[in-house]
Amino acid sequence: MVDVAAKHVTVREATATGVVRMQPAVLRLITAGQMPKGDVLATARLAGIMAAKKTPDLIPLCHPLPLASVKVEFHSDEAAGTIAIEARVKVEAKTGVEMEALTAVSVAALTIYDMCKAVDKSIVISDICLQKKTGGKSGIYERTA
Repeated sequence: MVDVAAKHVTVREATATGVVRMQPAVLRLITAGQMPKGDVLATARLAGIMAAKKTPDLIPLCHPLPLASVKVEFHSDEAAGTIAIEARVKVEAKTGVEMEALTAVSVAALTIYDMCKAVDKSIVISDICLQKKTGGKSGIYERTA
């Protein structure tokens, strides 16, 4: 584990995103609340939040952090059959929350897959990446491409 004892406590935030691609008909079932396993997006949101909180249990060498905020949002494009996922995580600590944001997006996407796989096994999870992070010694990072 990286020694963060000498680092200063600062407010740190991270935003990560990802995309879930499926048949447009499956996305229509999700938005209509007609998936057999229930409310897909509400379940995926909860799974993403829970995953952010459990990141040090899932990713070796991640520091346990007292998360101040975790938000998971979805943006659907029915014509394209995509759900874009965005997770924003905030903490006041000695190390950042990039892994928590990335874990939230990943588990939210996996939850969507799990809840829809009986209807569409061709679902693709892609483009999971860090979009922005603030705080700490390295300052601000913002994806440009």
